[in-house]
Amino acid sequence: MSPARITPRRAGLVTVIAAAGVLAAAGAASAHVTVHPESYAKGATDGVLTFRVPNEEDTASTTKVQVFLPTDHPVLGVLVTPEAGWTAKVTTVRLATPIKTDDGTITDAVSEITWSGGRIRKGEYEDFDVAFGQLPDDTGQLAFKTLQTYSDGKVVRWIETPQAGAGQDEPENPAPELKLTAAAPAAADAGAAVASPSAPAGDRTAGDSAVSHSTARGLGIGGLVVGALGLAAGAFALVRARTARS
Repeated sequence: MSPARITPRRAGLVTVIAAAGVLAAAGAASAHVTVHPESYAKGATDGVLTFRVPNEEDTASTTKVQVFLPTDHPVLGVLVTPEAGWTAKVTTVRLATPIKTDDGTITDAVSEITWSGGRIRKGEYEDFDVAFGQLPDDTGQLAFKTLQTYSDGKVVRWIETPQAGAGQDEPENPAPELKLTAAAPAAADAGAAVASPSAPAGDRTAGDSAVSHSTARGLGIGGLVVGALGLAAGAFALVRARTARS
């Protein structure tokens, strides 16, 4: 039997099916509970975290979302934004080690936020906003383990964290993670690298020498201009005096 001939129409159909499979896989991978933005500076203050919760079930709706905040690296000053149709319950715990801040000592922190009463249907998602007063500065990332409950009783546990090391597979149900990056250096720190005018010549950089030469050249040109103006003023006064005498 001769091999089946692949016509252009059949080849196009195969391409469409393959592309649909890729898109479906990408959609499934992106349908996790996530936190936005993906990163903040360590110790950042007065910001907002948005937990995006998509509905992954075809025959059930999401009816409850529980987000657990880490207490070993607590988020301070947590406030919940009201969401239409949802009721938020905030749970706090006493910290094992109180945290000293400019506003005083913090002894309690939020450990859990539960949203219920609403409904996220098939093909929909909901954003839950949480404001914070200050993020921790002693860790590089925060994991917010989350439980998603459906109307049929199913509970999806978004609690897995990636394993350290290269080549590790992505967890099937990853917890939303926030990366904490090093704070940007202040402008004053950037300017500290420039040598002061009183510094020894050996401590100045090539850039400083170029600036000094440019400054000297500018002063020299300025002196020539001032001298020329002085000569012109003197000549004008001499001509005026001779005219007055005549």
